[in-house]
Amino acid sequence: MVAAGRRGADAGPTTVPRWDRLVATLHDRIRRVRTIGGLALQAGLAAALSWFVAHSLLHVSQPVFAPISAVSTLAASVGQRLRRTIELIIGVTVGVLIGDLLLLVIGTGWWQLALVVVLAIVVALFLAGSAAVVIQAGATAVLIATLSPTVRDLEIPRFVDALVGGGVALLVTAVLLPLNPLRVLNRAARPAMDLLASQLEATAEALATRDAVQARTARGELRQSAGRLKAFVEATQGAQEASTLSPVYWRHRHGPVGRYAQAAEPIDRATRNSGTLIRRSVTLIEDGEPVPESLPTAVADLAQTVRLLKRQFAAGTEPNRAREEALRAVRTAGQAYRDGVGFSGAVVVAQIRTTVSDLLVASGLVQEDANRLVRRAFGDL
Repeated sequence: MVAAGRRGADAGPTTVPRWDRLVATLHDRIRRVRTIGGLALQAGLAAALSWFVAHSLLHVSQPVFAPISAVSTLAASVGQRLRRTIELIIGVTVGVLIGDLLLLVIGTGWWQLALVVVLAIVVALFLAGSAAVVIQAGATAVLIATLSPTVRDLEIPRFVDALVGGGVALLVTAVLLPLNPLRVLNRAARPAMDLLASQLEATAEALATRDAVQARTARGELRQSAGRLKAFVEATQGAQEASTLSPVYWRHRHGPVGRYAQAAEPIDRATRNSGTLIRRSVTLIEDGEPVPESLPTAVADLAQTVRLLKRQFAAGTEPNRAREEALRAVRTAGQAYRDGVGFSGAVVVAQIRTTVSDLLVASGLVQEDANRLVRRAFGDL
């Protein structure tokens, strides 16, 4: 009975982390569905509408490729739908022309199919060099080479399908069911910026308590930021496209959406510099270097800057409070430097300065002004 009780007690700590991981995974997947749910609705509407246009208005007997073109334009090219629509049409045109011209000369068969596909891909690479153009050219060449002997006038319906599918996808994106670009950006930016802020807060606490384990955990958690930052960058591209194509959101092009788009790269740099900051914090604690009270405070101020920047971006307001908090972090880091730090501590201070500079650029300042403000706030060396 005692052994059984001990086994039950030992199972508790293992069960809780597993449950936490399960809940975290569930939340992540729900967030993923919420993020792309609007895209799914757009794709469904575009597929139905493109089939209706091709079949009922243009009288294409089997408009299979119109909805396929519409869905591929929407799903595979977030942020580049206009470009991908043009690439789709170019690829189909190349495939049709190469397939028709060669089949008229050399006939049909297995080696003719191989030659048609090779030449279509080579010509597509020469004209555009895009993977989307190459895929469409090769696929269309296959269709022409294999179905032309049994299906009459395949070329024109294939071209019409591509044109209708791409055009309807753009119509749905711009007019019928446009996504709110600011909402898309907020949903994408929130996970990346929350992760950065929470790990900086954990590092500040680790420095205050000299807990190397907590600092190492923060370092490991921040490594998950790559996927979230990539999603953020892709969202900025999609939001810029939506605000460019959709008349409803034209007013956002030079406001919040433009600010977000400019912020993606410096936030990426700030995250990478924060990773260096956290790694050096681990070394600082393990080497027993001095930790002035102002050093963890500066890191905590840096985390608060990220949170303020996220909130002010979401509200569409000028991030003045975030800039003030960022400069406070620099002033506090300068005080820590003058109070006395070791080698790794000096690197942590330097990374606070660099990260603040990145965040100031993300807030809308030019790099030269950000650097000047950081130097002034830090004070004399």
